Amino acid sequence: MAAALRRPVQAVRVGLERLAPRHPAQVIVLGFGAAILVGTVLLMLPSSKAGDGGATFLEAFFTATSAVCVTGLIIVDTPVYWTEAGHAIILALIQVGGFGIMSFASLLGVLLARRMGLRSRISTAAETKSVGFGDVRSVLLGVLRVTLVVESVTAVLLAARFWLHYGHGPGEAVWLGIFHSVSAFNNAGFALFSDNLIGFVGDPWICLPICAAVIIGGLGFPVLFELRRHFRLPRKWHMTTKLVLSGTVVLLVLGTVFITLVEWSNPATLGALRPGERILAGFFQSVMTRTAGFNSVDFAQLDPVTLLGMDVLMFIGGGPAGTAGGLKITTFGVLFFIVYTEISGGTAVNVFGKRLPRSAHRQAISIVLLAVGLITTATMFLMLTTDFGLDRILFEVVSAFATVGLSTGITAGIPPAGQVVLILVMFAGRLGPVTLASALALRSKPLYYEYPKERPLIG
Repeated sequence: MAAALRRPVQAVRVGLERLAPRHPAQVIVLGFGAAILVGTVLLMLPSSKAGDGGATFLEAFFTATSAVCVTGLIIVDTPVYWTEAGHAIILALIQVGGFGIMSFASLLGVLLARRMGLRSRISTAAETKSVGFGDVRSVLLGVLRVTLVVESVTAVLLAARFWLHYGHGPGEAVWLGIFHSVSAFNNAGFALFSDNLIGFVGDPWICLPICAAVIIGGLGFPVLFELRRHFRLPRKWHMTTKLVLSGTVVLLVLGTVFITLVEWSNPATLGALRPGERILAGFFQSVMTRTAGFNSVDFAQLDPVTLLGMDVLMFIGGGPAGTAGGLKITTFGVLFFIVYTEISGGTAVNVFGKRLPRSAHRQAISIVLLAVGLITTATMFLMLTTDFGLDRILFEVVSAFATVGLSTGITAGIPPAGQVVLILVMFAGRLGPVTLASALALRSKPLYYEYPKERPLIG
């Protein structure tokens, strides 16, 4: 009798083990999906929405996805549509999504149980790009320290400005400081003002702390940890650190110069500001294209050339294993050196005195092609279902994929089917096309043989 009862129990256990995700990428994808669903349910509660009734499923689903994927695109006015409870839920989703689902879950395990299982170590190592399983715990605690320090300092600076200069009460100023500091460090771009940060376009005490938090969060935690260890010893820096730092400086400078020059005489954006404020606004928007999503000017009034240039900056994105999105500076850097090597007639791709393995070539090219394919498909779908122009639709899709959150104001006007497409693009962009594709693969198939080589005509 006992044996007969054990058989169905064992069958159920075996079935559950077969359904359980085995690849770390699958765990990460399911973790993000679960967080989005929980956030959706919480935002649909009547207590989360201002006025009578609760939010619709699509409104809550879109907002939860945008928050967990630290994007910032919205289809409802955040400060008006949601209550303080709704704002708190959005803030929590931003923090969890920016920190990383598996990282956050593992951190709770470390803080509560002081230990981690092997499966948690493997999943967290994949998400944080840790060097090995043994250093996962120290990496998580380091991420927590960096997050708390940067967000706290930024929140204090912003709260002081909101209180002393703009007349907000102490409690409200503290809340505004906390919300925008968390949103900035996690590169989310959610704001508690209906015009985002347009009202502070010329205020360096608001714009510069937010820029600093965005830049630090966008560098990625591996870079931050290495700078802490070897700040004065650049020769010891890893290739990732060198690529991210050099790429960040170049892109920030080029972006600032480009945006400022193109929009300098545009009366609807920078043209109405004083010269110093124009430079500040140009720098601010250059920083925000690094996947943050705050805006201090009306993007609907930007020149189409500016929008196209921002598409490129958003597509490149920030550093890996951090809060930034996009293609990632390292991926772009690898492609740049591949092209440079081919043009210069080299036989091996060398970066900062080190040779790149061919697996890095394949991974970078795969990521780019998958990203381009996703963006192209989504753009064509929105062109078929809306009346907006190509420049604005492409900007919206690239912003969603790169988890930036900048918008020309068309998000709410896109039909529900198009908004669902943007949800999928945000989800894929946050996780990365390669991570998502590998998570969907049922099993790996090792190849025990090789075909003979043959070279096709190129070009």
